[in-house]
Amino acid sequence: MSPSRLPGSRERDWENGSNASSPASVPEYTGPRLYKEPSAKSNKFIIHNALSHCCLAGKVNEPQKNRILEEIEKSKANHFLILFRDSSCQFRALYTLSGETEELSRLAGYGPRTVTPAMVEGIYKYNSDRKRFTQIPAKTMSMSVDAFTIQGHLWQGKKPTTPKKGGSTPK
Repeated sequence: MSPSRLPGSRERDWENGSNASSPASVPEYTGPRLYKEPSAKSNKFIIHNALSHCCLAGKVNEPQKNRILEEIEKSKANHFLILFRDSSCQFRALYTLSGETEELSRLAGYGPRTVTPAMVEGIYKYNSDRKRFTQIPAKTMSMSVDAFTIQGHLWQGKKPTTPKKGGSTPK
């Protein structure tokens, strides 16, 4: 038998609680909170900087940039992704990432309404120091991804034009 279980022993068993100090004798901590509630990580500011300094920089792109920044502010999403036309990083659209389905939904711009992981060709991360995008050697979407490209055959080509009927025909 352990000494704490001997009759007449003043020490208490670990299972029954400690005898060292009771909660009433410990003063309540009133300093800054050290534990912070986990919050959903957002890349809103990174995308804002990428649009302003890289993708849609300059006076010419200002109306389009402002429209897209408004859409970001209105959206309740936490993670945004930029769609590029190809590896030359030309802006085409802004998408939001759904964490449950891993499906991307278009928020603004030109491109497919939804993008599945199978459609993604390249993945990019924005480097705010260099103000440019660098390709990541990965194939899965995660919270560290800021932009992507889709496979070339998914872009709609120009629709063939049909010759106009009517008009004057020589006789």
